[in-house]
Amino acid sequence: MRLFIAVNLPPALRDDLWTIAEPLRTHDFPVRWVAPEGLHITVKFLGAVDPDHVPGVREGLERAVAGAKPFPVLLSGFGAFPSPRRPRVVWAGCEAVPPFELLQDRVEREMQELGFPVEARVFHPHVTMGRVRRGANDRTLGGLQGHLERLSFGQEFTVQSVDLMESTLHTSGARYARRHVADLRG
Repeated sequence: MRLFIAVNLPPALRDDLWTIAEPLRTHDFPVRWVAPEGLHITVKFLGAVDPDHVPGVREGLERAVAGAKPFPVLLSGFGAFPSPRRPRVVWAGCEAVPPFELLQDRVEREMQELGFPVEARVFHPHVTMGRVRRGANDRTLGGLQGHLERLSFGQEFTVQSVDLMESTLHTSGARYARRHVADLRG
């Protein structure tokens, strides 16, 4: 099973974000766009996990959220990693508020105890909107930065749970299924 831990967006927020980003999708950029139902904030990518280990992952996720209260975050702005000039991922930004950073750190520590490697990069919460196709170049990506800068979006939502997700790869893109919900109850 290919698993990751994520904050799923409320359906109305996903729809709003998808609608705002329409100018990016209607332009002929060489980007594989994430379907609206797949928009989420990845907290921790686990990769291939033996199904026998899934109960331990669920228990670790529950330990990570124990005592955490729901908290608000702001989604705003668009950009690209590693940069708009050399993009690989097109994203919508998410505010890295202290409760989110603490929650991500707790998830990271619990998963490390289960043998998953620690992420070497600093946590930058974001919603992946699309992935640039291999072979894209300055000519095919010309204007992407300007399009990203012209988009305006800002909406707050409350993180109420962290979900264990399964990702199944298909030729049309990844499909996601929720395998466990860890509620933030505080």
